[in-house]
Amino acid sequence: MAEATIPSGPVDDRALDESVTFTSDLIRIDTTNSGDGSCRERPAAEYVAERLAGAGLEPLLLERTPGRTNVVARIRGTDPSADALLVHGHLDVVPADPAEWSVHPFSGEIRDGVVWGRGAVDMKNMDAMVLAVVRAWARAGVRPRRDIVVAYTADEEASAADGSGFLADRHPELFEGCTEGISESGAFTFHAGTGMSLYPIAAGERGTAWLKLTAEGRAGHGSKVNKANAVSALAAAVARIGAYEWPVRLTPTVRAALVEIAALHHIKADLDAPGFDVDELLGKLGPAADLVAPTVRNSANPTMLDAGYKVNVIPGRATAHIDGRMVPGGEEEFHETLDRLTGPGVHWEFDHREIPLQAPVDSPTYARMCAAVELFDPGSHAVPYCMSGGTDAKQFSRLGITGYGFSPLKLPVGFDYQALFHGVDERVPVDALHFGVRVLDHFLRTA
Repeated sequence: MAEATIPSGPVDDRALDESVTFTSDLIRIDTTNSGDGSCRERPAAEYVAERLAGAGLEPLLLERTPGRTNVVARIRGTDPSADALLVHGHLDVVPADPAEWSVHPFSGEIRDGVVWGRGAVDMKNMDAMVLAVVRAWARAGVRPRRDIVVAYTADEEASAADGSGFLADRHPELFEGCTEGISESGAFTFHAGTGMSLYPIAAGERGTAWLKLTAEGRAGHGSKVNKANAVSALAAAVARIGAYEWPVRLTPTVRAALVEIAALHHIKADLDAPGFDVDELLGKLGPAADLVAPTVRNSANPTMLDAGYKVNVIPGRATAHIDGRMVPGGEEEFHETLDRLTGPGVHWEFDHREIPLQAPVDSPTYARMCAAVELFDPGSHAVPYCMSGGTDAKQFSRLGITGYGFSPLKLPVGFDYQALFHGVDERVPVDALHFGVRVLDHFLRTA
């Protein structure tokens, strides 16, 4: 497809420049969320609200806890009978140690066509691109077909209690009419080898199951025999969990991803054939297998251990933490397996839990997302996938809003987008932001 056939819409040079400037500016506003309640998103929320107001909108700033600020605004569409669409992004970021980075993580430095800093991909880039699109519409007098609610949330990188959870519970009226939503972790270029470019669009999320394991034993001197050693009991349970091979559980989203990606590799995948081996199929899909492999099973990974205070003292209690993830439909299996693997003398409980999500891949909205990225990157292929982690979509699902991951970026070969989530030297190419603005504009106007 020739460049001239790609619609320009209301996106102008100013919109492209603003997507870069806003990304850089938001990165420089340190909104580190360590999970201890010290994060303050308000400066970033005020930055966003000021620019939404400059586009003629009436943004609301909402807090459950002082300083943990959310922003919500509604753009009225031309078709009042159409369902509304939610576009949401979070303002907080995970911690970053400047000593580990090539540039300061909160510099927002723009160097060699790349914007550097914590939040460049997770997800101040999307926050900025949406701002740039909304402001371009205001300048051109453009309105979308359906109402669009834009929400910038706090606390996504922890419990979401001060962010999307608070909005869903306390301000559901702001999302009236919203049936679908888009947010992070989808529609980025995935280079699958031999020149194939995929755009995975998230139509599902595994559920979050952060667990605390506790073993109770008998305290005593380290030199004495102790058959009720809490550390030994806990260590055995953690080792069983870490070594466990979870059974395959294919959800509709994952099945669709396997079939479509296999077809692009000229492989006919019959997932219902006797003896079908998903790992064998994944082995034939090259780099693209990485999009699917984490989501064909439940998982539980030990992450933290805590016991004792002195080498010659056997403690009476030992604790561990597990990052568990549940595929849709796999919750009961997860519970039963953890009961069995922990064994006697070790108790487990949820520290934090979020439900799995699935979204249809045969909806008009999903089809328009696919068409939008393929329009602006001719020869590419949009495919469905399930996120191994999770987003604010889980909280908004309580309002009946179906969530998709759609944060479009066109990335060069060798740019490991997924590794930069919560990683060192997080960054995003300027050209990728420009692509995202164009795709978001086209999709949001026609969705």
